[in-house]
Amino acid sequence: MLSVAISLPLPGFAQGADGAAEGPEEPAADLTDESALLAQLAVADADEARRLDRQLQALWARSGSAAMDLLLERARDAIEAGDTATAIEHLTALTDHAPDFAEGWHARASAYFQADLYGPAVADLERALALNPRNYNAIFGLGAILETFGDTRRAYEAYQRVRALHPHHEAVGEALERLKPRIEGQSL
Repeated sequence: MLSVAISLPLPGFAQGADGAAEGPEEPAADLTDESALLAQLAVADADEARRLDRQLQALWARSGSAAMDLLLERARDAIEAGDTATAIEHLTALTDHAPDFAEGWHARASAYFQADLYGPAVADLERALALNPRNYNAIFGLGAILETFGDTRRAYEAYQRVRALHPHHEAVGEALERLKPRIEGQSL
């Protein structure tokens, strides 16, 4: 009788090069657990932070409706093309039909900011942050508007909050360095 060993991977265990089980695998990260992703982001190295940021952006961009997600995508395409009026139209439809979708408000705030419509941008950021207070890009946007208004102290505080949530945020380090002398004073 010929005996053939068949090695199947065991669920929950890693398999070595020889096919033998090596021990428990690390559980896959739950890509829908915002709190876990943000906790990992706060302590991640730069490469891991980029991956976690992409996961969070993808999570935040899902409204739960294909039609609303399409409006967001079309608006983002319009923003990229420099057509802020069309973007604002799409995003207004989005916020009208999905008022609890934070990213719709955040995206429209960005479009308003690009159109130099700061009042509506602040109002939309307020709504976005009421729905998702840990959206570091919305907080950064608020900091940028506060800085535009000359409110450097509150802008600096917003940027510090971004740094606490996402230490490797690509623009926050520069913003903090730019404002630090005005906030802390210049050393002699």
